[in-house]
Amino acid sequence: MGTKKTSIGTWAYIWGGYKEDPISFDVALDKLKALHFDGIEFGAFPPHFESNNDANRKKIKKMLGDRGLGVSGIAAPTPSPATAKKRVYLDAIKANLDLCGEIGSPKLRVDTVDPPTAIPGGMDYEACFSKIAELWHESAEECKKRGVKLIWEFEPGFLFNKPSEVVRMTYKVDHGNFSILFDSCHAHMCGVVGSRQMGAKEVLPGGVVQFAHMLTGKIGHIHLIDSDGTLHDNETSTHAPLGTGRLDFAKIIPAILEAGYSDDWWPIDLCFWPKALDVTADNKKALDKLIKTYA
Repeated sequence: MGTKKTSIGTWAYIWGGYKEDPISFDVALDKLKALHFDGIEFGAFPPHFESNNDANRKKIKKMLGDRGLGVSGIAAPTPSPATAKKRVYLDAIKANLDLCGEIGSPKLRVDTVDPPTAIPGGMDYEACFSKIAELWHESAEECKKRGVKLIWEFEPGFLFNKPSEVVRMTYKVDHGNFSILFDSCHAHMCGVVGSRQMGAKEVLPGGVVQFAHMLTGKIGHIHLIDSDGTLHDNETSTHAPLGTGRLDFAKIIPAILEAGYSDDWWPIDLCFWPKALDVTADNKKALDKLIKTYA
């Protein structure tokens, strides 16, 4: 493992407490540069990224280059992998890969899009699970052609969020270029609290540590952030600032490393946190401490 690099998801500055008054991308970048982040995890969403065209991709590249900031990954819109036609979904993946290539992102994040309240599209459970796995297998192959890793972020707000489903999906996709984005907060809400699971609740006696171990060899990316055990707007995990919640990172980070995570990027995620920019400095200090202690 080389020197660890820090980043933060830029969506924190356009959603949540900034929904009505987003922080402009250049202001956010200047702040992150001043706090000595190595890069960003780019949220390719309005108003930071209005449309995925050549001009906008080059604009983002220049803004990052002018500040010497790298990119740990990209989160960008895709249609539902359960209900979209294959061609439509793969076209969205390819467009997002164009952005990855332009700004030098090594990873592309996806999720299941649909809420975890019911199987969409009139499908039965197994048909839906298999369709998503097959589509992500093809997507992972497209990503491989471009030198980009495909990573799935499971969370309470989206379909297939039980620990066993997450593990099973990694093997069902069955592609070496597909892996899991292990968000410590989502792992707690899915594996310990059992939030928004269909059917019988599934929780792990060993908590987040056990969840990480279950994904040995399958963790391709991480988000380090705390959890207070609640949901944001009863939909997805509340991403509490580091050090303010319930998570024991002294156990969680070694478990993530034992599970084989060896990438140099250690991102944090303040998604939906009210006025996230105001707490970014403290979270950067907390992240630096975790890296110094465990990396």
